[in-house]
Amino acid sequence: MNSISILVAEDDHNIRTGLIDTLESEGYHAAGAADGIQALKMFEKDKYDLVILDIMMPGKSGYDVCREIRSQNEDVPVIILTAKGEEIDKVVGLQLGADDYITKPFGVHELLARISAVLRRSMRSKKPVVQEDKTPDSFKFGSVLIDAIQYRIRKGKRVVDLSDRELQLLKYFYSHPSEVLSRDRLLNAVWGVDFFGTTRTLDQHIAQLRKKIEPDPGHPTVITTVHGVGYRYESS
Repeated sequence: MNSISILVAEDDHNIRTGLIDTLESEGYHAAGAADGIQALKMFEKDKYDLVILDIMMPGKSGYDVCREIRSQNEDVPVIILTAKGEEIDKVVGLQLGADDYITKPFGVHELLARISAVLRRSMRSKKPVVQEDKTPDSFKFGSVLIDAIQYRIRKGKRVVDLSDRELQLLKYFYSHPSEVLSRDRLLNAVWGVDFFGTTRTLDQHIAQLRKKIEPDPGHPTVITTVHGVGYRYESS
């Protein structure tokens, strides 16, 4: 029996109890919240090692809960549950600081694999390896200026905020100009451990970065895709 404690915030009673039963059968300690307000109260009261959040909940949405959790704790892993095909839910969840997402309906093995992956990344490295790179406080990246102190992109008078993961990705690309970086290498550097399961979380972050730094996100020329391998920062 392990001591990992997981909070499951899901308003559907059957899904919530099913998740709790599954997690407890695997040796986790699991507790359930039926809405966003209850989830936040439980999170503030007790220490959890991981939070599973449904997006559509009464009281407070999964977006709101994720945002408030991140304001209190930057390290606890968060997995969001999203309806099939609702890509915007995934993107917004990742922007707010979620570590991964899983689409309903999902299988038990997929869920457990994702939990194992995010817990492994969290426990092995609280801070990304990329922070060891000696990148300057501000640096040019393509046609934009990256402000690593304020977590912002500056393009002329336009200023765009960066999440921590987005900044760490930019730093790693900047430190390895023109290199072909595999998805596993990027995940290992920025998320802290060898990636386990799927690369779509990385791909979603790259897609969001391109919207912020590329002149034409639909035809990227700064962070380019090397098909079948990963990505490359075209520094010149």
